[in-house]
Amino acid sequence: MTADKELDARGLNCPLPILKAKKALADMLSGQTLKVVATDSGSVRDFQAFAKQTGNLLVLQETVNGEHISVLKRR
Repeated sequence: MTADKELDARGLNCPLPILKAKKALADMLSGQTLKVVATDSGSVRDFQAFAKQTGNLLVLQETVNGEHISVLKRR
């Protein structure tokens, strides 16, 4: 999946992937997508909760080779 912006959060632990994603989304336009690649397994749950709390749409979540990929669509 092609995203408008990609954020590398590998090696970062909670809450840094969420904080960096929040900052990146703030600079994006409504409807644009942000792909976040994280190695922290807690980021899967964190991004689910983040999407619910902020109204951004969680388009995709998958784990590939130990990397947790979350794609968010800016509200």
